[in-house]
Amino acid sequence: MKTRIVLLAIAAGAIQLAGCKKDDLEPVPTNVVADVSAFDSESRILGQVNGLYATIKNAGLYGGRYQIFNDIRGGDFQNDRTNVVTGFDVWNYTPGNSSGNSVLAVWSRAYYAINLANVFLAGMDAKGAAVVGDEKANQFRGEARFVRAMCYYAMLQLYARPYWDGSGSKPGLPLRLTANTGPSDYNLARATVAEVYTQILEDLNFAEANLPANYATNALNTTRAHTNTAIAIKARVYLSMGRYPDVITEANKIVPASAPFTASTGVAHALQASVATIYTNYSTTESILSMPFSDVETPGTQNQLGYYYGSSAMNGGNGEYSLLSTGIIANTDWAETDARRAFIVTSGTKKYLNKYPKSAPFTDWAPVIRYPEVLLSLAEAITRSSNTVDDRAVALLNAVRQRSDASAGFTSGDFASADELAAAIMTERRIEFLGEGLAGADLTRLGLPLPAKPGITAVAATQQEYIWPISSTELLLNELCVDN
Repeated sequence: MKTRIVLLAIAAGAIQLAGCKKDDLEPVPTNVVADVSAFDSESRILGQVNGLYATIKNAGLYGGRYQIFNDIRGGDFQNDRTNVVTGFDVWNYTPGNSSGNSVLAVWSRAYYAINLANVFLAGMDAKGAAVVGDEKANQFRGEARFVRAMCYYAMLQLYARPYWDGSGSKPGLPLRLTANTGPSDYNLARATVAEVYTQILEDLNFAEANLPANYATNALNTTRAHTNTAIAIKARVYLSMGRYPDVITEANKIVPASAPFTASTGVAHALQASVATIYTNYSTTESILSMPFSDVETPGTQNQLGYYYGSSAMNGGNGEYSLLSTGIIANTDWAETDARRAFIVTSGTKKYLNKYPKSAPFTDWAPVIRYPEVLLSLAEAITRSSNTVDDRAVALLNAVRQRSDASAGFTSGDFASADELAAAIMTERRIEFLGEGLAGADLTRLGLPLPAKPGITAVAATQQEYIWPISSTELLLNELCVDN
């Protein structure tokens, strides 16, 4: 049996456990609230909740790199630096068990956040609920469970076989649901993919039932989970599982039957009139969840979206990834009149994505989920579940497409089959969410190969390289965890 020293050093007395990574013991800073008093007041409890969001906002997870890793596993970006620190191994499908900036970093950050959520939930049960009352306690629990669900979902997309492979029967992740606050036995076998998804959905269902409908400001509505946030993420989860009727059920909660498509309950989510707005005004009703940054709270160096995708001449970025000339920018269905073409900027001999225009320290907010994803997920689910060219699915596709090009709408007669409509929806997802972290997961959930790139051969869905290996530190310290 292996044991481990756990770092006692997080705000408001929560305890860090970064997956199964062995941490050095460090003294608790003098400005950290001792764990015995962390649940003494609502303000201290709220501080811990905010700390949970800050933890997944880390650049190693939803603060930038999770989106980047999924982007560059697709076929729309060209790696220009061959730097493993900034994802070259992910781009060329060769990360190893000990890849520190990808495999190890995402694993440890996700389990760190999961354990913080577990510690927080235990503290709420032991003391916090009595301090704030049942309703507020359940709201805070809902936020913690939402964070936990987001972490497990992210890890499944990278470290486990997709749900379609054996209906979730393949090895998933060690499913850690109890607080680790000291040396213990951390041996835990991997639950199945289906078991992990079941827990994700349990957490999101609890969150939906207990989160508030909205908050007092637009910024909070964009950076803190509310009812519609949980619904939107559930639609994403069900889509990853291929459970299309469930996608429809969830999306219908926040998408009306016909245009104009605006959520009628909770936050009034809707597309903005101009797609450019959402990359300068980060807290519109289109942005369901984003990770905020500012000149005071900046992303980590070599992690920022603008640093990766911007060139030196554009925003002082490092030009890590230009746009692949054979990728989505070459698609003839993406008209030159489309406003989203304005995000493609020529710098020197290359084209770059300019959705993240801020210069150093590159404080553009990192998008996690926007309302058009819900619209297109609903359109896809209707199409694939009915196997028909459905008028509503076409209308949802048009809502996203025509927002950026009023002349580019479809009619149902434009599609000879449901497969053609589904292909158009997938093309629209590639265009709309270019550089926002959906590409890799969209490929794997459908069993499509990871595409060939210059000098890189395609990876079939049956190949070992289709998913990441398990963290070497986990394998070292958890004798029951097996590698992919």
